[in-house]
Amino acid sequence: MKQKRNWSVLLGAAFLMATSAVGPGFLTQTTVFTQSLAASFGFVILVSIILDIGVQLNVWRVIAVSEKRAQDIANMLFPGLGLFVAVLIVLGGFAFNIGNVGGAGLGFNVLFGISPELGAIITAAVAIGIFLVREAKKVMDRFAQVMGLLMILLIVYVAITSSPPLAEAAVKTFLPDQIDFIAIITLVGGTVGGYITFAGGHRLLDAGVKGEAALPEVNTSAVSGITIASIIRIFLFLAALGVVSKGLILDESNPPASVFQLAAGNVGYKLFGIVMVSAAITSVIGSAYTSVSFIKSFHTSIERYENWFIIGFIVVSTAIFVTIGRPVHLLILAGALNGLILPLTLGTILIAAHKTEIIGRYKHPLWLTVFGVLVVLVMAWMGGYTLVKQLPALFG
Repeated sequence: MKQKRNWSVLLGAAFLMATSAVGPGFLTQTTVFTQSLAASFGFVILVSIILDIGVQLNVWRVIAVSEKRAQDIANMLFPGLGLFVAVLIVLGGFAFNIGNVGGAGLGFNVLFGISPELGAIITAAVAIGIFLVREAKKVMDRFAQVMGLLMILLIVYVAITSSPPLAEAAVKTFLPDQIDFIAIITLVGGTVGGYITFAGGHRLLDAGVKGEAALPEVNTSAVSGITIASIIRIFLFLAALGVVSKGLILDESNPPASVFQLAAGNVGYKLFGIVMVSAAITSVIGSAYTSVSFIKSFHTSIERYENWFIIGFIVVSTAIFVTIGRPVHLLILAGALNGLILPLTLGTILIAAHKTEIIGRYKHPLWLTVFGVLVVLVMAWMGGYTLVKQLPALFG
């Protein structure tokens, strides 16, 4: 029975992480990069998958072995660092949740012709409904699994109808015409950046999957999460490649929607609406849950009323979208900060992985440490570059 329960939890954490990553930005990034890089984008996906797995294994393993959430690990290393990380995560989570709510609103607009604002309110109502249930976390796990599988099935269908050049895609995945480092960093940041890095790790901790004995399960769940997100990315890439390779022009205002429409007509356009709603609403849930998990250890009241804080998080981000829209400056700054959150948090985890007062007798694999340090250095450089480039936009 315990094994069955654990497998359900492992799958739930994997899908929570994957569906948190697959939001409106994920769909747009994948489509736009396919348009600019064509079949060579397969190489970018391959490299980003390898980097993503390295990040997740480092983070999830240390959380499990230390039996502490990321902010508590950070505070043990440097007092106050955990609070600083929590503030960054929550601010980023708020900003991206506004985008997620807006994306869901757009999906409902495609499906039913209603205003994006009304669609956003419906999205919030569904997400809130999940956290009003007594066994909210189990419902959240199951909802993420169902929505994730639905997205995979629909995107696979569109990929088949677009008839992509599979042989060319396979060759260019290993022998690309060009290597776009910015695309690689963008994909890594979008898949395991900000709060997403910790969504599954914190979920496993909440479910009691922790300690050195649980590491095989943790590894399985972490790799499964990246695999699920990668399957969605690969088939979306193939769908877009099929359209682009025929010389068809994507609509700049909504590239992923035009992929679905050009590949499968009006039916495809409606399928895009379903995928967008599924991607956005699961990201709303993942963002709210993970952001609150970063502050609940700071006060017993937050932990006791966790679901109400999550509901409040969803209500506020929805209210901002409905009344103000997508605040461009906030999203620009959040996007830039998100690039810096990953190297900061991963760097903290890597130092903690070698502190016996945090992880006890556990020996962290050297190859994971080296891999992690490489990702920290590359993401720090890229995050700094992006911040310098984008900060002037806030005051322009």
